Amino acid sequence: MLIFNNKVDLNKHLQPIRSAKTTLGFVPTMGALHDGHLSLLQTSLSHNQITVMSIFVNPTQFNNPEDLKKYPRKLDSDIEKIKSVSDQIIVYAPTVEDIYEGKTQSQYYNFDGLENQMEGKFRPGHFDGVGTVVQRFFEIVQPNNAYFGEKDFQQLQIVKKLVEKEKIPVNVIGCAIYREKNGLAMSSRNERLSQEERSKGALIYKTLQQTKQLFGTKSAKELKEFVAKAFQNQFDFKLEYFEIADEASLLPCVRKNKNKKYRAFIAVFVNNVRLIDTISLN
Repeated sequence: MLIFNNKVDLNKHLQPIRSAKTTLGFVPTMGALHDGHLSLLQTSLSHNQITVMSIFVNPTQFNNPEDLKKYPRKLDSDIEKIKSVSDQIIVYAPTVEDIYEGKTQSQYYNFDGLENQMEGKFRPGHFDGVGTVVQRFFEIVQPNNAYFGEKDFQQLQIVKKLVEKEKIPVNVIGCAIYREKNGLAMSSRNERLSQEERSKGALIYKTLQQTKQLFGTKSAKELKEFVAKAFQNQFDFKLEYFEIADEASLLPCVRKNKNKKYRAFIAVFVNNVRLIDTISLN
């Protein structure tokens, strides 16, 4: 397995591969890998001749310094997990300096309003940080295809918008959410949960499933009230937001339109660990 810590060496290796018109897949991550990440790798391997995975905790997308500090970093164990999938994967684990070259700050983006909903409301500047680092990775790796999990569905839509607006020649592919046995969406943040908290976390997906069942007969307003009630007596949980939104625009649903696709989005604190999840409603 090849591991690169700087873009110069990575590019020296990739240049002849690009010249040979080999299909290159890219899986960007912040490490602390779980089976969801590995499923993205497997998808990329099935679609492409070469796969690159990045491991980089991006400082510019954290609006909470404490969250950045506590984010799990497990490069050695990550490498072992990658090897369990394939020893042919190229790993790019850069430093902050290698990515930002002494200017660790976000570029400003206009994502046509996608950035102002849900995560954007509660994490100011988050999507500028995401756009900055993803564009930088696309410039460095120059992949044909890039793979993102649908758990971060808003991020997925924003990356697609980034590619469209910046005219980046990358095919962005969303992949299904990978879940633990109890339904909790797999996330690197789950490592900060106790076993009891992980077990209780099943409530998040259970509530989303109930929302889907009720979507045909209840209004968006009624469903928001239903979800708020589901969490109000759960002392380990703090509901930050629940929203039903149009998949394309991410604008909140006021009155359902049969010609639109809707999705439920949720963010919950389990003690001090912030978890997000989503489910398609139709």
